Amino acid sequence: MTTGVAGLTVAEVQRRTVRTLVVSQAVGAVGVTIGVATASLLARDISGSETMAGLAQTFQVLGTAAAAYGLARVMRRRGRRVGLVAGYLIGATGAVLAVVSGVVDSMAVLLLGAVMLGATTAVNNGSRYAATDLATEEHRARALSVVVWATTVGAVAGPNLTGVGASVARTMGVPELTGGFAIGAVVLVLAAGWVWWRLRPDPLLLAQETAGVTPAVGPEPRGRSWGRFVAVVRDVPAVGAAVVAMACAHAAMVTVMIMTPLHMEHGGAQLEIIGFVISVHVLGMFAFSPIVGWAADRFGRSAVLVTGGVVLLVSLALCGLSPQGTSWQIFTGLFLLGLGWSCATVAASTVIADRTPIEARTDVQGTSDMAMALTAAGGGALAGVIVGALGYPALALFAALLAGAVVVAGAVIRKHA
Repeated sequence: MTTGVAGLTVAEVQRRTVRTLVVSQAVGAVGVTIGVATASLLARDISGSETMAGLAQTFQVLGTAAAAYGLARVMRRRGRRVGLVAGYLIGATGAVLAVVSGVVDSMAVLLLGAVMLGATTAVNNGSRYAATDLATEEHRARALSVVVWATTVGAVAGPNLTGVGASVARTMGVPELTGGFAIGAVVLVLAAGWVWWRLRPDPLLLAQETAGVTPAVGPEPRGRSWGRFVAVVRDVPAVGAAVVAMACAHAAMVTVMIMTPLHMEHGGAQLEIIGFVISVHVLGMFAFSPIVGWAADRFGRSAVLVTGGVVLLVSLALCGLSPQGTSWQIFTGLFLLGLGWSCATVAASTVIADRTPIEARTDVQGTSDMAMALTAAGGGALAGVIVGALGYPALALFAALLAGAVVVAGAVIRKHA
């Protein structure tokens, strides 16, 4: 079957789509992660309070939630290409505002920039679903996981560019902690240009055409997108369990990850070492995702999801036992935290892609990503308070409760397979 676009078959479009998304993920991930190692430190310096340090990441997650829902509605009408490009450009604007916040010493500007930068995370999340639009069920987890894996290139490089970012900042005459955001703004614009040029034909629009579904046109009645999400979750319990698993895994990861730089700095760890630990964590999140995707296709989504929950529990035990500063526990714990997140996210996302009707696909995917981000935002907001009042080990214990929910959700999905 040809698509009518340059005589390409659906399979050929699928391969072209995955290749395009691999490049955009690799480039765009730099823009997302380059500020991770310094965002909490910049927020602390501007606000003068360690309790406020987690707010930048929290507002970024809130921006991710809003963008996930909003961009999903755009994609439903205009396709993946328009939605992904819009998200990258919004994120680039947010990165510029983060630089401005350091110059004018304004927490309000930093938080606005963080909200807009959250759109980039929503784009990266949406890209994994774009890889499944034309994939067959037996290869769907692998297609999704390859795009997740591509994030490794930029995501590992990003935190390690903190030194380069500081040099750029000195050249620009802005605070050192804002240099990474300046680099991020440039790479996000590059990612937007690549997607606009290469993501043709649009995989979602082609999938709708192949399935005989007419893309939505005109204004959409308020609440209708949410209603479609609720209907699918009600009719397909496995989808609801996957949404819960993805939200809890992401919240557990974010709450611990954002406070780790402060935990290490209190023990005298240098900024370069902190950046390296974050890189190890990101390596765990993305580098092994093709193996995770293969396992999800081979052994089942629920088995991989339960495994991810168990790995998260082990990682949080190590983090909770780690002393301040640099230690083998924090290196290993952060790596396993990323790996557990990878297992849970790839497996749960594939369940959502498998079990959601195409006419409600972007509604369910966008709303589930919004739920994931909001849960993480709540955890991020509590993270600074918990660490300030009870310490880093108490934060790890709190996150372990969320990891336990991932294991339960995996069992529910197995029951409704």
